[in-house]
Amino acid sequence: MFRFFKNVSREMKKVSWPNRKELTSYTITVIATVAFIALFFFLIDLGITQILNLL
Repeated sequence: MFRFFKNVSREMKKVSWPNRKELTSYTITVIATVAFIALFFFLIDLGITQILNLL
C-alpha cells in the first residue's frame, strides 16, 4: 500500500495543471454548453408536450 501511494505522488507531480486563464476559459465553455443543452431539451420537451395536448 505504501508503494501505491508513493507511485500516486510521483504521478501527481507529472500532472500539468491549468493556469487561471485556462481554467476560466474552460469553466465558461462548460457552463455555456450545459446551458445550451438544457435549453435545447427544454424546447424539445415543450414541443412534445404541445403536440400531445393537441391530440
